Amino acid sequence: MSNAIMDNSVEMYCQLCGDSHLFNKKSRKSQALVKNEDVEYEQIYFECDSHDHSGNEFYPAEIMDENLSRARDAYRFKHGLLTSKDIREYRKKYALSQLELARLLGWGDVTITRYETKYIQGETYDRLLRLIFENQLFALEMLRKHRAAFDEKRFLEIYSHIREIAENKGLIYLKKQEIIIKYLRYNQKAICNGYKMLDLDKVSSVMAFFAHHADNLYKVKLMKLLWYADVLHFKRHGEAITGLVYRRMPLGALPIGNEEIMALPAIRVVEDYFNGDISYRVCSNGHLNLAELSLSEVEVLTDVVKKFKSIRARDIIDYMHQEPAYSETGDGEIISFSFARQLRELA
Repeated sequence: MSNAIMDNSVEMYCQLCGDSHLFNKKSRKSQALVKNEDVEYEQIYFECDSHDHSGNEFYPAEIMDENLSRARDAYRFKHGLLTSKDIREYRKKYALSQLELARLLGWGDVTITRYETKYIQGETYDRLLRLIFENQLFALEMLRKHRAAFDEKRFLEIYSHIREIAENKGLIYLKKQEIIIKYLRYNQKAICNGYKMLDLDKVSSVMAFFAHHADNLYKVKLMKLLWYADVLHFKRHGEAITGLVYRRMPLGALPIGNEEIMALPAIRVVEDYFNGDISYRVCSNGHLNLAELSLSEVEVLTDVVKKFKSIRARDIIDYMHQEPAYSETGDGEIISFSFARQLRELA
């Protein structure tokens, strides 16, 4: 087991000392046997400070259930299955109850409840769940097939909601295809893309990180942060993060396909009006998932935020104009990552 990490404190009745007091809620890496296989998971427990000897750990019933669920999810993750959290979050996106999702799939009424609590789904069931969640047209087909399991009003509500998701995802799909088409000529690792093929999941994660942490983030500033993140990671590790290719434009480095990139669902764009002009303010959509980012990438993004967090767009433009990568590249030309070694320190 690794060293315990402090989470928070909770007041409750202590079965160890017979008194009510604050317990330290902690977590640590632990091992569990799931389906005859050892898995590592994050174990939660409470610790009573009134006991200086061993045996001062306390596991309320709900914590024991949570630990069992964490262990099962660790097994699921290891085997590429949807976790109970995944199933729950996808179900809520469809605005379905556990019973409604089960009936949409034509399964027993308690099947989804079991998968979100105690049971691990088999691969066949997992594939069907993924297909439902990833393909809204198939979800609508299954809903129509099992229409008799719903009253008419609820059927129409569910149908309308999933159809709306399908329409929105269709627009996002088209935007992604437009970006991919623009990058067809950059289909090999080269100095122009920082020896990194275009990775839209990375692009989304990086933008979400900046939207969550940077102040007064507008499109112009976001584009500069993307460039600094890619070039700084290339300087330190020999590879960019996103695979974006940048041109020298009047306001600084600008990635190819920047208009389409702004339509990715990782961020929320709000139009602001100043003296009759429109500015595009970038906001967090409330979801920041670091799973797509490596430790070295998070470290680079953190350093970029520390440097430019509160800097205005105009100031970061002026700062970039002093970079050799900008001053030594012609107007409209691709900015080579070979300039990374001349990047000014962000300290």
